Amino acid sequence: MTDFAEAPAKTGGEYAALLHEVREAGLLRRRYGYYALRISANLLVFAGAWVAFAFLGDSWWQLGIAAVLGVVFAQLAFIGHDAGHKQIFRTRKPNDVIGTVHGGLVGMSYRWWVSGHNRHHANPNHEDHDPDLDISALAFTSKQARLKQGFLRWMAKHQAWLFFPLLCLEGLNLHFNGMKAVWQGKTKGRKVEGVLLTAHLAGYLTAVFVVLSPGIAVLFIAVHQMLWGIYMGCSFAPNHKGMPTMSGQSVDFLRKQVLTSRNVRGGWFTDFLLGGLNYQIEHHLFPNMPRPHLRRAQPIVRRFCDDHGIPYSQTGLIRSYRHVLEHLHEMGAPLRAADRARAAA
Repeated sequence: MTDFAEAPAKTGGEYAALLHEVREAGLLRRRYGYYALRISANLLVFAGAWVAFAFLGDSWWQLGIAAVLGVVFAQLAFIGHDAGHKQIFRTRKPNDVIGTVHGGLVGMSYRWWVSGHNRHHANPNHEDHDPDLDISALAFTSKQARLKQGFLRWMAKHQAWLFFPLLCLEGLNLHFNGMKAVWQGKTKGRKVEGVLLTAHLAGYLTAVFVVLSPGIAVLFIAVHQMLWGIYMGCSFAPNHKGMPTMSGQSVDFLRKQVLTSRNVRGGWFTDFLLGGLNYQIEHHLFPNMPRPHLRRAQPIVRRFCDDHGIPYSQTGLIRSYRHVLEHLHEMGAPLRAADRARAAA
């Protein structure tokens, strides 16, 4: 399996010049102190939320704890993402340990996610090779829209309106598909992840249904999982959706990554909120760059792209979601038009 953290080393030319400049600026050095503090803070809030859960008992205030856990789960998943890219340690094994443990804490398979994310980084926004475009409930290209049938065709017609409601299910999707991959033996470290995911599911459901009455327990799970799903979806969706897609084009590494990615402007809060994914262009060019260095790399990459006539996309957070929804609405337009024509005939 190709390691996305090593992929840039295989290219040369313009990218080699940019890589040299970034390396000379020290932006590929590890940030052990940063990650030690970030991981410790996340685990402290995670533990504190469950302690508060135990003390509150069977109370409607637990829905507030569910909301907090939705945010914490996303922050833990961001650490798993960074570990998958070898942003924390230089070698694979310690990163995999961190990633696997964090995957167990949120109940998703780290190894399954890394496998899919490898393919995404190798071919971002490619119609045939990017798994992030292969979502049955949505049509990201006109070709995908034309192939939809039955209920999926109806969903594609109205996908802009359905997008955010569908994100409510993203958390459950991450749980289910990760567990399915582990169960079917499609991941490395199957036994370890199997134990972690089983322990997570058993511990989570036991805690919720022992401490809470059935009605509050169900609402707690719904609020927690929906908010986590929305948060995860809203963190990843602005990065590529609505950007140019690839099919059979032959494009060099530098342009393939820049032209298909979108940055989101913002300060330290946006960096925290999106886990550094708001610097999607820099992240795709240098996947193993530690998260706190992405902000410093951004002006270097922006200037380089301007000097070489490479379009560099950057927008505000709210506008990025508008881009996504406008693109989804546009992809569903031919289907809606075809239905209106049939109705008028």
